Amino acid sequence: MDSSSSQVDGTPDRRWPDWHRWLLKLLEATNRLRLPGPSVLPVAGAVVGVYAGLAAGLFANLIALVSGLTFGFPRLVDMLRAESGTRLELAEAFAEARWHFEYLIVGIPLGLGALVLARLMLPGGPRDEVKRRLQVLGLLVLGALSLYYPLVALAALNAVLGHMHDPGSGLERLPVWLVPLLPMLGGALVGHVLRNRPEAHGHGVPEVVKAVEREGRLPARDGVLKLVASAITIGTGGSAGREGPIVFGGAAFGSAVGRTLGFSRRELAILLASGAGAGIAASFNAPIAGAIFAMEIILRELQLRVFSPIILASVTATMVGRGVMGNAAMIRRVGYSMVSGWEIVFYAALGLVTGLLAYAFIRLMHDLEDFFQGRKAGGLSAFLGRQPLPMRAALGGLLVGGLALVHPVVWGTGHESINEAAVRALSLSLLASGCALKLVATALTLGSGGSGGTFFPMTVMGALAGGAFGELLHSAMPGITAPSGAYAMVGMGGAVAALTRGPLTGLMMVYELSGNYAIILPLMVTCTIAAALCHALVERKVGVDLHALRRTPVRAMVTWVEPVGPELPARVVREQLLTAPVAALPVRAGDGQLVGVVTASTLGERWPRGESEATVATLADLMRPVSPDMSVGEALALMDERSLDALPVQENGRVGVVTRVGLERFLGAKRRAARPEPAVAATEIPR
Repeated sequence: MDSSSSQVDGTPDRRWPDWHRWLLKLLEATNRLRLPGPSVLPVAGAVVGVYAGLAAGLFANLIALVSGLTFGFPRLVDMLRAESGTRLELAEAFAEARWHFEYLIVGIPLGLGALVLARLMLPGGPRDEVKRRLQVLGLLVLGALSLYYPLVALAALNAVLGHMHDPGSGLERLPVWLVPLLPMLGGALVGHVLRNRPEAHGHGVPEVVKAVEREGRLPARDGVLKLVASAITIGTGGSAGREGPIVFGGAAFGSAVGRTLGFSRRELAILLASGAGAGIAASFNAPIAGAIFAMEIILRELQLRVFSPIILASVTATMVGRGVMGNAAMIRRVGYSMVSGWEIVFYAALGLVTGLLAYAFIRLMHDLEDFFQGRKAGGLSAFLGRQPLPMRAALGGLLVGGLALVHPVVWGTGHESINEAAVRALSLSLLASGCALKLVATALTLGSGGSGGTFFPMTVMGALAGGAFGELLHSAMPGITAPSGAYAMVGMGGAVAALTRGPLTGLMMVYELSGNYAIILPLMVTCTIAAALCHALVERKVGVDLHALRRTPVRAMVTWVEPVGPELPARVVREQLLTAPVAALPVRAGDGQLVGVVTASTLGERWPRGESEATVATLADLMRPVSPDMSVGEALALMDERSLDALPVQENGRVGVVTRVGLERFLGAKRRAARPEPAVAATEIPR
């Protein structure tokens, strides 16, 4: 027998080394590798979370650098002097920085391994998609490592220079004449940056919600512009929050990654929400609140299939954010608890107060937007509307700087005022005046054309309002009420819940930040009432004819898909559902008649019992297909009657599916679009 041939019995030639045979088996297994979208989505979510954490760290350092320019560089000059001890401080800061070299040990093999695996795969067919996904994920992992360590070094430098703190705490070092001038210059610069990019305007979170409702796409360039513009606004004294740009940036990056990996529209929306939630998790050092924010506010659904990417994104973002920005709690841990049962009534009243506060802020902010854009009656509004954006934003900054002369909470984020309210370091007059001035200043900053978020300023207002409310109660009834600091913390949650109409987000955010389980019951009461009240006030103001909307044909909400046959096994149908654009598929019999619909939830319930015939909702619920001209109200009523989440649709040989989620999103989008002002998504409450 030829020496190069195998043995007659088919066993491998023993002269081949073992490693060579194992290598051949590895290559064969590599070329059989498949990476469908649902299996890659959790990994992509984790990678997006890493970059959201990096974006949060970069944004915090950008604000610190702008703040350093604002307050001067006396520490930097001192550091460069040979006799100064600041160099020693810098060395200590670098030594104590959170380098986390274990990230290198884990990340480099993962990134290089993905690239090598992609290199070993033969080209052609489905393998091309697998190769591209492996290459993209490998390069993203290595890129994240190359960005993390310079950011840690920059954060250590800013900490030594004294810039990594609340900008308002250094306000007393500025000359009085410079306090109104700096926000004015910052507003002019931001207006210049955004003057030709109207799509980059807004508060960040509403644009993300609208992107999820539409095509799931956000331009990455707008995310970068928003980060830069918001850093300038906050660093020069404008009253705004940093979470909006981070949410937008994280979502934009998630959208870009999803498009590069070839994800479906549904997978794009999940990845976009993962980036948004990761931004909240990294900004507030609150991973649970970030995940709930993504599901409750961005996606508006709490389903198992979206958990993995969102949870992993929040975890990785928080880990990276802690490495760059530190692990210190944003709120000083104070052990408050309920003193008496009467306090539930008082916390319910606090929910009414914070709900009204959030609604007043929403109305004022949008009224000022209209005023500066010339949409209000009067000659002054018309004059301002004719002016370029830099001039309008500069005027708003000048007014905000004037308010900062009255109260330091106006300057920047006002973060330190939350802690002062929590530990009762502010008098009743300072609490009440600070809340009112912060409300006006934030509305002026954003309404005139500045850039930033509304989420964090609302937490400051809620803390100050809750503190003032608690001071009044505690002075009148000290025996049955907790100190005002407890009401300040609960007021934060109520204000956030009212602004976002997301009670779970407000509740979990404050619980994570405070670390105090004893206030969970007051938080539940206050957040629920505040969100319900603000929602009712906003909807009453909008005045949309819901009955007319429900008469709209469902045609625009139909997703046209390929049907499945009732003879298919559940395993095959399940795989098709995982890759379908919606979580339902129409079922067409052999005679061409559309007989029902199969949903992911129904199939999931029957799948564990191994019922392979579970290819329709239930065999007893076979239904006639509906027409695309059926109204939204009739479709929802039919779903309720039959306990279904989807209906099959047929027209001229085409078959499709209309889902309950799609109909509800349509109603929500129409309510926002019906507002006389430009629509703002629910996260920051539409006008």
